[in-house]
Amino acid sequence: MRKYSEQQNFRIAKIAQLQKLGVLPFGEAFSKVDDCASLKKNWDSLDSASLEAKNVAVKLAGRIVLQRIQGKAGFITIQDGYGRIQVYVRLDNVGPESYEIFKLGDLGDFVGVEGVLFRTHTNELTIKAYKYTHLSKAITPLPDKFHGLQDVEETRRKRYLGMITSEEVKTVAYTRPKIIRSIQNYFDTKGFIEVETPVLQPILGGASAKPFITHHNVLDMDFYLRIATELPLKKLVVGGMEKVYEIGRLFRNEGMDAKHNPEFTTVEAYMAYADVHTMMDLVEDCLSTVVKNITGSYDLKFGDLDLHIHDFKRISMVEAIKEVIQVDFNTVKTLTAAKKLATKHHIEVPAHFKIGHIIEAFFDQFVEPTIIQPTIIYHHPIEISPLAKKAADPRWAERFELFIAGAEYANAFSELNDPLDQLERFEAQVKEKALGNEETCEVDLDYIEALEYGLPPTGGIGIGIDRLIMLITNTPNIRDVILFPHLRKNK
Repeated sequence: MRKYSEQQNFRIAKIAQLQKLGVLPFGEAFSKVDDCASLKKNWDSLDSASLEAKNVAVKLAGRIVLQRIQGKAGFITIQDGYGRIQVYVRLDNVGPESYEIFKLGDLGDFVGVEGVLFRTHTNELTIKAYKYTHLSKAITPLPDKFHGLQDVEETRRKRYLGMITSEEVKTVAYTRPKIIRSIQNYFDTKGFIEVETPVLQPILGGASAKPFITHHNVLDMDFYLRIATELPLKKLVVGGMEKVYEIGRLFRNEGMDAKHNPEFTTVEAYMAYADVHTMMDLVEDCLSTVVKNITGSYDLKFGDLDLHIHDFKRISMVEAIKEVIQVDFNTVKTLTAAKKLATKHHIEVPAHFKIGHIIEAFFDQFVEPTIIQPTIIYHHPIEISPLAKKAADPRWAERFELFIAGAEYANAFSELNDPLDQLERFEAQVKEKALGNEETCEVDLDYIEALEYGLPPTGGIGIGIDRLIMLITNTPNIRDVILFPHLRKNK
């Protein structure tokens, strides 16, 4: 049974007092006309005399976040979804019954006020209330107004409190949908069609990741929560949708840190008659357009870094490794030689590793953390790119990843459209799994059959939306751009 604190019981007692006054403690609808931000924007520039002459009528609702009552008058500050404004409530103006209700108010309660704007002796824009309406009682006190929520984990666990007490938390929450709308608008204006594909998938594919597994009772089948939207989207290109994209949730049963959440949002887009070079141009244009639309500039501040989201650097993975640690994998021809380099540089080599896996491990450890400005890393080893076409040099795939500030933001291919080659790649992934790699694709025969009907040359890309939101809002932890992130249980 829930136990209440002394403060909560004191507020609960006020419920009965409100009922005696004929007031519904948890209220009714209120026809709100104004909001705090618009009132400040439209009227804060007027002096006291001008405000009085305008006689600006206001009808506003919100939450009490500050309160001071002395005798026959008092001030409260109301916070709505857009800002805060002060309200002056006086017995003579609202009448004895409403003033009694006003005195029963607590921080956190929702109220409605009607009145006019004026300026106090301290020159603060304020609503002089002539009608006061109790809307909903808050039983639990808000966090201390001076300190807010100091526990970061508690802010994430109780996002609603973070939004009440922190403008930064609220700004991120409001900016996120604007960024997603900007991404949608970008692809829509480029002629892409937005679609939806299944979250539950019978075959694991589209990426290298460890999945979540669930069971469908009626079908008596296990399903994976999708780790990518790639394969269904490419089936639509087979079907004739030449430009297609999806913004949606992906699920990967892997580690959690500042850059990774097991449930995250991406946009994946596929374009017929395109290739990896088309996607390079697209990702630079898309990200720079979205950043400019949201912030008004190509320049961002991310922590201590000054970033320019335009004119992306382009360099191959092997050349990037050579540039940072002077190891040239172009000259490494055997697995034995690659393993010797790995041992020398303290790189672990699991049983399933081939030369390409070792190259990727070198990049991950030595290069990725050093990348600050937007950089397109292309020519990935073919062993780690089972869904991408081979480059002219068959050791490499026509694939790139975009890195900014030490993190990956996008992954793109010239899509492999040869069903015979794709089947061989899938089968090689199965062999890797047998050697201990838990993050491999399965053989998706339904997808192979779709390719057998013919997939045109196609460019595809996936962009991490959560990380892009982190970048634009200067938020260093992914859990702070997701409204309801996954967290460990309270002890």
